[in-house]
Amino acid sequence: MSLIRRPVLIVPRERAALLSALQNCVLFSFWGHDNTLLAASRYLGCDLTPPQRRPVISLDASALPCFWGRSFQECWLLSPNYVANFRPAPGQEVPESAIMSWQVLYLSWQTPPPVLGGTACIVDPN
Repeated sequence: MSLIRRPVLIVPRERAALLSALQNCVLFSFWGHDNTLLAASRYLGCDLTPPQRRPVISLDASALPCFWGRSFQECWLLSPNYVANFRPAPGQEVPESAIMSWQVLYLSWQTPPPVLGGTACIVDPN
């Protein structure tokens, strides 16, 4: 979430919705954790290995996420739901055995509202 610099809509979705979306697009994976890569790939039924190990995402001039020179207005995020009472230590790689299930989120970057510089509105309460 550290790269969100403009309005974004985040919607929890089902695995089936992500699988459907994958049928109609080219997958650009930025999966960053080797220890959970296999589990996530098995969950989706496709290889999520990125083109390089722990790739970097940046922002373009419009504050959209940019990966391998391509900007995106939408993204799917797959994150693990851990078993009860598990919280990884700082810097700890999560073992696959600590993953109970997966959360699928759909992110859509919205057009930012116009900036109303210097405009004021006073409402007379009478």
